Amino acid sequence: MMIASLKTALTKGCAKSLLTVSFSRCHPALRYSAGAALPKLRSELSKQLEEIEAAGTFKHERVITSKQSNLIYVKGRDDPVLNFCANNYLGLSSHPEVVQAGIDSLKSHASGMSSVRFICGTNDQHIELEQLIAQFHDRDDSILYASCFDANAGIFEALLHQDDAIFSDELNHASIIDGIRLCKAHKYRYKHSDMSDLEEKLKDNHSKHPDNRRLIVTDGVFSMDGNVCKLREICDLADEYNALTLIDECHATGFFGKTGRGTEEFLDQCGRVTVINSTLGKALGGAAGGYTTGPQELVTLLRQKSRPYLFSNALPPPVVGAAIKVFQLLMNESSYANIVYENTTKFRTEMTKAGFTVAVSIALYFINRLWKS
Repeated sequence: MMIASLKTALTKGCAKSLLTVSFSRCHPALRYSAGAALPKLRSELSKQLEEIEAAGTFKHERVITSKQSNLIYVKGRDDPVLNFCANNYLGLSSHPEVVQAGIDSLKSHASGMSSVRFICGTNDQHIELEQLIAQFHDRDDSILYASCFDANAGIFEALLHQDDAIFSDELNHASIIDGIRLCKAHKYRYKHSDMSDLEEKLKDNHSKHPDNRRLIVTDGVFSMDGNVCKLREICDLADEYNALTLIDECHATGFFGKTGRGTEEFLDQCGRVTVINSTLGKALGGAAGGYTTGPQELVTLLRQKSRPYLFSNALPPPVVGAAIKVFQLLMNESSYANIVYENTTKFRTEMTKAGFTVAVSIALYFINRLWKS
């Protein structure tokens, strides 16, 4: 009834031209009647999509009709399929206590905050989660984002000025690459895990700008190959050339190290990294969200200057409540990280017995060495 009245009102007087507004998905003529440039765009984009398809890189989305798990149901199939491609490393996305915590937060704090954090989007659970994250990583404070992509997109511009320098591993995640593009600092890309190349670039910058800020950024565990950064050497070089360090721990937090504290713990370098960025969307419940944790002053600055934080709605309460429960589970029970080791060992052993050759990553070499010690 309301839509019908609105249509009638818009047909009168000067508002008649607004008929091109879409009132229904059933009326494509109304939706696109004002787009004179649209046919050309359709043609160009169709050609581009055909090229992507021909290159074999078109991404087809499988529609899952069940909860995320090791066995899932996919649209178009009656029988379940084995799932080896999720980042649900600890299986916590369907943990009954995590699910219930999300339900409880939905009931107590509703579905969303409808605001950015600094207006009216911060509730008591956001503060509790940020404190838990800082405690988990043994840092001063932490700040929540909609994703770790946003955390990486928001830190470099806020932290670095045009005379500063950033040193990035060439295989760092796309979010780091995009975040670096947004800042005005001098940019150095060093060869993958090549400490000689990194030192050469640090030395060059330090000799020219000894008093300027330098930041070395790396993935903790590189998502494509599963190899681990040379964190000890990176931190040693940072100390020598007066540089800060930032590590992306998306594929490490929760299950790397004996208590899941990530690459620092895994390589016995706890406390040496200046800033840790990570995600709630993988091992830590798998819902959504990312964070930065580190020095109090930096976190406070990010609340004032980080654009993805300032201009994005706060994380929904159900996501926050579920994440709080995940951190409580991890901090009260240190054996979760061992689950990944046991599952990985079993899978690799059985695949080898079945006649398959399974490549050994650096990460798995370290895991075996760690748990045998």
